[in-house]
Amino acid sequence: MLMETPDLEPKGVSALPQGAGKALFGASLVELQDLMVGLGLPKYRAAQMFEALYRQRSGSLEEITTLPLAVRERLAAEGYVVGLPEIVQTAKSVDGTERYLIRMADGETVETVWMPEGDGGERGDGSEAAAEEELEDRGDSDPTLRLRREDGAPGRDEAPGVLAPGARKRWQDVGVLERSGYRRATICISSQVGCAVNCQFCLTAKLGIKRNLRAGEIAGQVAAVLTRQAVKVGLDRINLVFMGMGEPFLNYDEFMRSVHLLAKGMAIPESRMTVSTSGIEPAIRRFAQETVRPKLALSLNASNDVVREQVMPITRKWNIQALLDAVATIPMGKREYVTFEYVLLGGVNDQPVHAREVLALLRGMRAKVNLIVWNPGPGIDYSQPEPGDVAVFQKMLIDGGMPTYIRRPRGRDIYAACGQLKRTVDMPELVTIGG
Repeated sequence: MLMETPDLEPKGVSALPQGAGKALFGASLVELQDLMVGLGLPKYRAAQMFEALYRQRSGSLEEITTLPLAVRERLAAEGYVVGLPEIVQTAKSVDGTERYLIRMADGETVETVWMPEGDGGERGDGSEAAAEEELEDRGDSDPTLRLRREDGAPGRDEAPGVLAPGARKRWQDVGVLERSGYRRATICISSQVGCAVNCQFCLTAKLGIKRNLRAGEIAGQVAAVLTRQAVKVGLDRINLVFMGMGEPFLNYDEFMRSVHLLAKGMAIPESRMTVSTSGIEPAIRRFAQETVRPKLALSLNASNDVVREQVMPITRKWNIQALLDAVATIPMGKREYVTFEYVLLGGVNDQPVHAREVLALLRGMRAKVNLIVWNPGPGIDYSQPEPGDVAVFQKMLIDGGMPTYIRRPRGRDIYAACGQLKRTVDMPELVTIGG
């Protein structure tokens, strides 16, 4: 089937929409300082505002009680609002996953997903989040990863919440996730309203592209979800994945601004963030130069250009080798690995010949592979792979020296899984999922 190369630029819409007020959420500390000085207010008020917006996640000017009433009234008179996105619809899966329809100031909506325990996507990437999961996989049996101070508090080399035998936490040191029986959670974030990339197996592609999200709208999804879940960053382990609606690297500047807001403002380290790209070669090279950057996951999804063009038409613009060359420019940390995501489509890219080609492509790279069993959706003419084919594919990669993991599907029954986000307003009849 012949498919057009996608048009990657939003048309006829503003990249920075105008809401009912001037949003403060999304501003950097420097921008807040300039605002305060411009209004004739003390510069130090900016730090108070920054803390209230991002650490305290205040939802309105009235809630920012660290600012004097006169300052809040002055800001309101000038038309400023906090401007957080609003959760307007929630769907909850049988597995605990929650999918949110989130509305921006101009009425546009995106979807964001909350996954208690995550989906295992971090395993093997060399990060702290990966070490936590791998430690738990070993049954907490490795004492070298459970160092603690003599008073029983977590040591410098210990993941928060992982205590050696006999150590006990105080109740006030236990986060809401752990109290609920979870060890961590992952939030899947959208970066655009719709998507331009046109991956043939993805429901989001059917929306097309409407506009980019601003940094505050991207980070604001995280704030809205954390507030809904009553999470305290620092007590609770939170991982972020930029894998929702849209291609982050086609909204590069606002995506990276959101990373800085999340890291510096909300205290979620970039080592706990992963950005997924369909393969925007110039942006990957630009990403390689960043001093603060999340982990990278490249959506490979095929073992050669012929198959990849069929499922991802963007391959005509940047082929697999161009993407691998760009990835090779990223300076890797000692324990860092690039993740290659591979959606398995029954009879399309899931056979032994494809596994051998993947091994040949990635040979010599500091890489790991996440296999994703395709998540069905209405109007998409693919099928899930046979369980036996999935097992053989994974075994061939592992036997060939490539760390390979199968990502756990989360929220399939509410269209919250990978490739299923489509701004659902009314729940359609659910598809039958095998396996």
